[in-house]
Amino acid sequence: MAGEISSVPLLSSAGQPQRIMNRILTLALTKGRILKETLPLLDRAGIRPCENISESRKLVFPTNRDDLQIVVLRGTDVPTYVRLGAADIGVVGKDVLLEHGAEGLYEPLDLGIARCRLMTAGPSGWQHTGARVRVATKFVNIARRHFAAQGVNVDLIKLYGAMELAPTMQLADLIVDIVDTGNTLRANGMQPLEEIAAISSRLVVNKAAMRSRHNAIADIVERIGAAVGERA
Repeated sequence: MAGEISSVPLLSSAGQPQRIMNRILTLALTKGRILKETLPLLDRAGIRPCENISESRKLVFPTNRDDLQIVVLRGTDVPTYVRLGAADIGVVGKDVLLEHGAEGLYEPLDLGIARCRLMTAGPSGWQHTGARVRVATKFVNIARRHFAAQGVNVDLIKLYGAMELAPTMQLADLIVDIVDTGNTLRANGMQPLEEIAAISSRLVVNKAAMRSRHNAIADIVERIGAAVGERA
């Protein structure tokens, strides 16, 4: 069960991995922008890694709390680690939860960081003619639900980056992607069309761990929630 025996190598005070029976909790963080915005929030909650994560090649870090360690993962892996109990708590974008599902997870907090919008976008002046629409995106599940709800027939094309290039190269008519300022869209002759969802980072908790380690996890959630409130 999550929290009883750590599924991730633990770190001794010297920073070396060790595997021992313990009741340490694991917090999974998302690499990149979310990590940069999460660390100051954790600091206000009294949770601090024992070394500079941004300057280290390690993926597992002890913290100033004896009962908590941090692991750093790809965003799409965070829900999997938390769902299957390898981590007890995680921070992940709402877009990942919408795309891959949140089964087995509690979502107690909207952290209000890494805000952006998940949108449809197309070439400037684009209008739907009623024909079948080709849509390029890495969010195929979200896109499928969105267009199905509108009664629009689409062919979904799975891409992993440079979405704006797809309409320019006539690979697709529209894209579904994360939009922050919209500058990249405009620089490539495109415009945002419809907002599918407002995105921000969420705190997620393994349901089994929440039951078995309720007091310890509730304390961390409460501290992070207070830090979010101070930031607002």
